[in-house]
Amino acid sequence: MRVAVLGVGLIGGSIGLAAKRRLGAEVVGHDPDTAKLEAAVSAGAIDSAAETAATASQGAELVFCAAPVRDLPQLAGEALAAGGPEAVVTDVGSTKREIVAAMGEDERFIGGHPLAGAETAGVENARPDLFEGARWYLTPTAHAGGMHYDRLQRAIADLGARPQAIDPETHDRLMATVSHLPHVIANVLVNQAVEELSRDAERLPEVGPSLRDTTRVAGANPAIWGDIFASNR
Repeated sequence: MRVAVLGVGLIGGSIGLAAKRRLGAEVVGHDPDTAKLEAAVSAGAIDSAAETAATASQGAELVFCAAPVRDLPQLAGEALAAGGPEAVVTDVGSTKREIVAAMGEDERFIGGHPLAGAETAGVENARPDLFEGARWYLTPTAHAGGMHYDRLQRAIADLGARPQAIDPETHDRLMATVSHLPHVIANVLVNQAVEELSRDAERLPEVGPSLRDTTRVAGANPAIWGDIFASNR
Protein backbone atom coordinates (compact mmCIF):
# COMPACT_ATOMS: atom_id res chain seq x y z
CA MET A 1 0.00 0.00 0.00
CA ARG A 2 1.21 3.50 -0.83
CA VAL A 3 0.14 6.31 1.51
CA ALA A 4 0.73 10.02 0.94
CA VAL A 5 0.93 12.44 3.85
CA LEU A 6 0.62 16.10 2.90
CA GLY A 7 1.88 18.03 5.90
CA VAL A 8 4.36 16.36 8.24
CA GLY A 9 3.80 17.90 11.64
CA LEU A 10 2.66 16.02 14.74
CA ILE A 11 -0.50 14.57 13.19
CA GLY A 12 0.89 13.93 9.71
CA GLY A 13 4.07 12.44 11.12
CA SER A 14 2.11 10.18 13.46
CA ILE A 15 -0.05 9.01 10.55
CA GLY A 16 3.11 8.17 8.64
CA LEU A 17 4.63 6.23 11.54
CA ALA A 18 1.39 4.36 12.21
CA ALA A 19 0.84 3.57 8.52
CA LYS A 20 4.33 2.12 8.22
CA ARG A 21 4.01 0.04 11.37
CA ARG A 22 0.36 -1.03 11.20
CA LEU A 23 -0.43 -1.03 7.48
CA GLY A 24 2.96 -2.02 6.18
CA ALA A 25 2.66 1.00 3.91
CA GLU A 26 5.19 2.86 1.86
CA VAL A 27 4.74 6.47 2.97
CA VAL A 28 5.65 9.46 0.84
CA GLY A 29 5.38 12.91 2.34
CA HIS A 30 5.21 16.52 1.24
CA ASP A 31 5.46 19.75 3.19
CA PRO A 32 6.13 23.29 1.95
CA ASP A 33 8.70 23.62 4.75
CA THR A 34 11.73 21.68 3.51
CA ALA A 35 13.25 21.56 6.99
CA LYS A 36 10.14 19.79 8.31
CA LEU A 37 10.25 17.42 5.37
CA GLU A 38 13.88 16.53 6.05
CA ALA A 39 13.08 16.06 9.74
CA ALA A 40 10.23 13.69 8.82
CA VAL A 41 12.57 11.54 6.76
CA SER A 42 15.14 11.52 9.57
CA ALA A 43 12.49 10.56 12.12
CA GLY A 44 11.29 7.70 9.92
CA ALA A 45 7.80 9.20 9.67
CA ILE A 46 7.98 9.02 5.87
CA ASP A 47 10.01 6.84 3.54
CA SER A 48 10.57 9.50 0.90
CA ALA A 49 9.95 13.19 0.31
CA ALA A 50 8.12 14.74 -2.64
CA GLU A 51 8.59 18.29 -3.88
CA THR A 52 4.89 18.84 -4.54
CA ALA A 53 1.56 17.60 -3.20
CA ALA A 54 0.68 16.32 -6.66
CA THR A 55 3.87 14.25 -6.92
CA ALA A 56 3.28 12.76 -3.48
CA SER A 57 -0.31 11.87 -4.37
CA GLN A 58 0.45 10.10 -7.64
CA GLY A 59 -0.05 6.37 -7.21
CA ALA A 60 -1.17 6.66 -3.59
CA GLU A 61 -4.14 4.61 -2.42
CA LEU A 62 -4.70 6.88 0.58
CA VAL A 63 -3.88 10.57 0.83
CA PHE A 64 -4.01 12.34 4.20
CA CYS A 65 -4.06 16.15 4.07
CA ALA A 66 -2.64 17.37 7.38
CA ALA A 67 -2.35 21.14 7.06
CA PRO A 68 -3.96 24.22 8.63
CA VAL A 69 -7.69 24.46 7.92
CA ARG A 70 -7.37 27.36 5.46
CA ASP A 71 -4.93 25.38 3.29
CA LEU A 72 -6.94 22.16 3.14
CA PRO A 73 -9.24 22.84 0.16
CA GLN A 74 -6.35 23.68 -2.15
CA LEU A 75 -4.26 20.78 -0.85
CA ALA A 76 -7.10 18.29 -1.26
CA GLY A 77 -7.84 19.66 -4.72
CA GLU A 78 -4.23 19.08 -5.80
CA ALA A 79 -4.35 15.54 -4.42
CA LEU A 80 -7.61 14.75 -6.22
CA ALA A 81 -6.29 16.14 -9.49
CA ALA A 82 -3.18 13.98 -9.28
CA GLY A 83 -4.75 10.85 -7.81
CA GLY A 84 -6.22 7.92 -9.66
CA PRO A 85 -9.89 6.90 -9.74
CA GLU A 86 -9.49 4.52 -6.80
CA ALA A 87 -7.50 6.87 -4.59
CA VAL A 88 -9.07 8.07 -1.35
CA VAL A 89 -8.33 11.63 -0.24
CA THR A 90 -9.10 12.72 3.31
CA ASP A 91 -8.08 15.47 5.71
CA VAL A 92 -7.56 15.84 9.45
CA GLY A 93 -8.99 19.34 9.90
CA SER A 94 -10.78 20.37 13.09
CA THR A 95 -13.69 21.87 11.14
CA LYS A 96 -15.55 20.11 8.39
CA ARG A 97 -18.25 22.25 6.76
CA GLU A 98 -15.98 24.32 4.51
CA ILE A 99 -13.76 21.49 3.26
CA VAL A 100 -16.74 19.22 2.61
CA ALA A 101 -18.59 21.99 0.77
CA ALA A 102 -15.53 22.54 -1.41
CA MET A 103 -14.58 18.91 -2.11
CA GLY A 104 -17.58 16.76 -1.18
CA GLU A 105 -18.91 16.28 -4.70
CA ASP A 106 -15.88 14.19 -5.65
CA GLU A 107 -16.57 10.56 -4.74
CA ARG A 108 -12.92 10.11 -3.76
CA PHE A 109 -12.95 12.75 -1.01
CA ILE A 110 -14.10 11.93 2.53
CA GLY A 111 -13.52 14.47 5.27
CA GLY A 112 -11.97 13.34 8.53
CA HIS A 113 -10.93 14.53 11.97
CA PRO A 114 -8.97 12.42 14.47
CA LEU A 115 -9.53 13.50 18.07
CA ALA A 116 -5.89 13.09 18.95
CA GLY A 117 -3.03 15.41 19.69
CA ALA A 118 -0.63 16.58 22.37
CA GLU A 119 0.68 19.74 23.97
CA THR A 120 3.85 19.24 21.97
CA ALA A 121 4.04 19.89 18.23
CA GLY A 122 6.25 18.96 15.32
CA VAL A 123 7.22 15.70 13.65
CA GLU A 124 9.91 15.14 16.26
CA ASN A 125 7.08 14.46 18.73
CA ALA A 126 5.12 12.17 16.39
CA ARG A 127 4.19 8.73 17.74
CA PRO A 128 2.87 5.61 15.99
CA ASP A 129 0.40 5.06 18.86
CA LEU A 130 -1.04 8.59 18.87
CA PHE A 131 -4.39 7.39 17.49
CA GLU A 132 -4.70 4.30 19.67
CA GLY A 133 -8.31 4.20 20.90
CA ALA A 134 -9.02 7.71 19.58
CA ARG A 135 -12.29 8.66 17.94
CA TRP A 136 -11.77 9.53 14.27
CA TYR A 137 -14.74 11.28 12.69
CA LEU A 138 -15.50 10.80 9.00
CA THR A 139 -17.89 13.00 7.03
CA PRO A 140 -18.90 11.13 3.86
CA THR A 141 -21.41 12.86 1.60
CA ALA A 142 -24.03 11.29 -0.64
CA HIS A 143 -21.45 11.48 -3.43
CA ALA A 144 -18.82 9.43 -1.60
CA GLY A 145 -17.98 6.11 -3.20
CA GLY A 146 -18.84 3.11 -1.05
CA MET A 147 -15.58 1.39 -1.91
CA HIS A 148 -13.63 4.53 -1.03
CA TYR A 149 -15.37 4.92 2.31
CA ASP A 150 -14.89 1.26 3.24
CA ARG A 151 -11.19 1.39 2.43
CA LEU A 152 -10.65 4.54 4.46
CA GLN A 153 -12.66 3.27 7.41
CA ARG A 154 -10.73 0.00 7.51
CA ALA A 155 -7.40 1.80 7.26
CA ILE A 156 -8.24 4.14 10.12
CA ALA A 157 -9.34 1.22 12.28
CA ASP A 158 -6.06 -0.51 11.47
CA LEU A 159 -4.21 2.62 12.64
CA GLY A 160 -5.76 1.94 16.04
CA ALA A 161 -8.50 4.58 15.94
CA ARG A 162 -12.29 4.26 16.16
CA PRO A 163 -13.91 5.65 12.99
CA GLN A 164 -17.42 7.10 13.16
CA ALA A 165 -19.50 8.79 10.48
CA ILE A 166 -20.97 12.20 11.27
CA ASP A 167 -22.43 15.02 9.20
CA PRO A 168 -20.31 18.20 8.92
CA GLU A 169 -22.83 20.49 10.62
CA THR A 170 -23.14 18.26 13.67
CA HIS A 171 -19.39 17.78 13.82
CA ASP A 172 -18.66 21.50 13.85
CA ARG A 173 -21.36 22.23 16.41
CA LEU A 174 -20.04 19.54 18.75
CA MET A 175 -16.41 20.61 18.31
CA ALA A 176 -17.37 24.22 19.05
CA THR A 177 -18.68 23.09 22.42
CA VAL A 178 -16.12 20.52 23.51
CA SER A 179 -12.94 21.83 21.85
CA HIS A 180 -12.99 25.23 20.20
CA LEU A 181 -14.76 27.24 22.90
CA PRO A 182 -12.56 25.73 25.66
CA HIS A 183 -9.49 26.95 23.73
CA VAL A 184 -10.98 30.45 23.51
CA ILE A 185 -11.77 30.53 27.23
CA ALA A 186 -8.31 29.23 28.17
CA ASN A 187 -6.60 31.98 26.21
CA VAL A 188 -8.87 34.69 27.58
CA LEU A 189 -8.19 33.46 31.12
CA VAL A 190 -4.42 33.48 30.57
CA ASN A 191 -4.55 37.04 29.25
CA GLN A 192 -6.59 38.10 32.28
CA ALA A 193 -4.14 36.40 34.63
CA VAL A 194 -1.21 38.17 32.99
CA GLU A 195 -2.88 41.52 33.59
CA GLU A 196 -3.54 40.70 37.24
CA LEU A 197 -0.02 39.39 37.83
CA SER A 198 1.56 42.48 36.33
CA ARG A 199 -0.57 44.76 38.52
CA ASP A 200 -0.68 42.94 41.87
CA ALA A 201 2.11 40.39 41.69
CA GLU A 202 3.06 40.67 45.36
CA ARG A 203 -0.49 40.05 46.57
CA LEU A 204 -1.48 37.16 44.34
CA PRO A 205 -0.98 33.61 45.60
CA GLU A 206 1.13 31.14 43.70
CA VAL A 207 -0.61 29.67 40.68
CA GLY A 208 -2.74 26.76 41.85
CA PRO A 209 -3.86 23.58 40.08
CA SER A 210 -7.20 25.08 39.02
CA LEU A 211 -5.56 27.68 36.82
CA ARG A 212 -3.07 25.18 35.45
CA ASP A 213 -5.80 22.67 34.61
CA THR A 214 -8.12 25.25 33.07
CA THR A 215 -5.44 26.85 30.90
CA ARG A 216 -3.56 23.72 29.80
CA VAL A 217 -4.56 24.21 26.14
CA ALA A 218 -3.78 27.93 26.04
CA GLY A 219 -0.89 29.07 23.89
CA ALA A 220 -1.57 26.69 21.00
CA ASN A 221 -0.34 27.75 17.57
CA PRO A 222 -2.27 30.99 16.85
CA ALA A 223 -2.11 30.56 13.07
CA ILE A 224 -3.72 27.13 13.25
CA TRP A 225 -6.33 28.08 15.84
CA GLY A 226 -7.17 31.39 14.20
CA ASP A 227 -8.17 29.43 11.11
CA ILE A 228 -10.24 27.02 13.18
CA PHE A 229 -12.14 29.81 14.92
CA ALA A 230 -12.73 31.65 11.63
CA SER A 231 -14.12 28.55 9.94
CA ASN A 232 -16.53 27.59 12.73
CA ARG A 233 -18.81 30.48 13.50
